[in-house]
Amino acid sequence: MKVALIGASGFVGSAVLKELTDRGHTVTALVRHPEKISLTHPQLSVVAADVADQAQLAELLAGADAVVSSYNPGWENPHIYEDTLKNYRSIIDAVKQAGVERLIVVGGAGSLYVQPGLTVMDSGVLPEAIMPGVKGLAEVFRKYLKPENELDWVFFSPAGNIAPGERTGTFRLGQDDLIVDDKGESNISVEDYALALVDELENPVQHKARFTIGY
Repeated sequence: MKVALIGASGFVGSAVLKELTDRGHTVTALVRHPEKISLTHPQLSVVAADVADQAQLAELLAGADAVVSSYNPGWENPHIYEDTLKNYRSIIDAVKQAGVERLIVVGGAGSLYVQPGLTVMDSGVLPEAIMPGVKGLAEVFRKYLKPENELDWVFFSPAGNIAPGERTGTFRLGQDDLIVDDKGESNISVEDYALALVDELENPVQHKARFTIGY
């Protein structure tokens, strides 16, 4: 497949980039700072892109079979909430303008449910410092994607804790509820998250839906 990967230099994006290239896909990595990508591969092109520039972004996305967005304005960005909403509007509109039907968004765990009617972000367990970013991604899901009928979109929420680890290939998938183990913990390695995301790209199961992963 020809895949356009937005945010390919980030924590999750770099794992997805490796998984895509390891599995033989042709990837255009769209990043703010191309010098941050050290991976080289004959089927990889690294391009500087400003996601706020919808027209430029649409040109760069044209011809892709699918777009994966791991965009994050930066956890230290004091305007992370506003920039998440503004720039995801630009990304979604650019995907449509480019004529690409499939969009997979690297989501957050904050909007997953820990019990009926109670989400992770409303449960009080998250540090206040990250709440603006968590709320921004949750609103992208609720306000932008759920009403979106033109795109075949997917919002892929990780477990509560996503960290470097092993590519085990052994995990569970779900829809809207946080996946926890028998100790009540919610974990996934970034390698297994990337594996499951590329599985979904290659063999689509989710359509206009959110799904999640955990051990």
